[in-house]
Amino acid sequence: MMLRFSVLASGSAGNAALLQAGEFGLLIDAGLGPRQIAARLASIGSTWESVHLVLLTHTHGDHWRERTLAHMARRQIPLCCHPRHADTLATVSDAFLKLQKAGLIRTFERDAEVRLHHSLQCKPVEVSHDSTPTFAFRFWGPEDLFGETWSLGFLSDLGCWSPALVDAFRNVGILALEFNHDEAMERQSLRSAELIERVLGDFGHLSNDQAAAFLSSLLRTSTPGILQHLVQLHLSRDCNKPALALRAAARVCAELAAAPKIHTASQDVASPILTLEPLSASRINEVPQLVPAIEWSVG
Repeated sequence: MMLRFSVLASGSAGNAALLQAGEFGLLIDAGLGPRQIAARLASIGSTWESVHLVLLTHTHGDHWRERTLAHMARRQIPLCCHPRHADTLATVSDAFLKLQKAGLIRTFERDAEVRLHHSLQCKPVEVSHDSTPTFAFRFWGPEDLFGETWSLGFLSDLGCWSPALVDAFRNVGILALEFNHDEAMERQSLRSAELIERVLGDFGHLSNDQAAAFLSSLLRTSTPGILQHLVQLHLSRDCNKPALALRAAARVCAELAAAPKIHTASQDVASPILTLEPLSASRINEVPQLVPAIEWSVG
């Protein structure tokens, strides 16, 4: 079963990404209005009809929109979030309460694997960010005797990383990773000292150099050649440039003789659809098996 993935928008003005596993469509975050999401979906040949579930990384306002939650309630699209996200949204969002009343809220727990659908599983991994809790996700398709057949890592907002985080995302075929800022541009910007300190801190956002170091560690501990695509997320408009983010990632790939295709997600247009086929049996043998998932499904 093939995986299809597109970042519809990435940045401080709004975030959303579409992951399709077979006929099942998952929206990661809903930080654009419903019409904007519809337009971005249309640009990649899709529609709201292909969205069966929305998964929330955290509750900062660029990752969900009130109008979009209301649209989901009308369409009967469930929202999957952490219980603490639910507690927060219940105090600020009437649309969330409508979803809740309609029985359209699903929850996940930290590090507990979840079967979102028979074609898609995920593991939420908590990361360091100043919206607590914030999650990255590892997704994978149906398993066979050899383990997972394809996998994708999604890490969009985090201020630092650890060896344990690298280990959680080893051997993914697609890595979507934050390359938020160039540190020199951030320090020299006209932003307030408080904002600069926040962005550069352990609960802020990854710099190009931090993301490149994460990538280097991941490549060194993964099966050679298994990473096919790197998607750079959440670039700052003011304190980064796509060329700088690309250069940081390309340098690591050159040093390690790795050749993933590098894509930089945009705030303004959807990225082209990336596809991932199931791994061949010979390569699956090199991928560690995962424990059985907690089962609940939608659609």
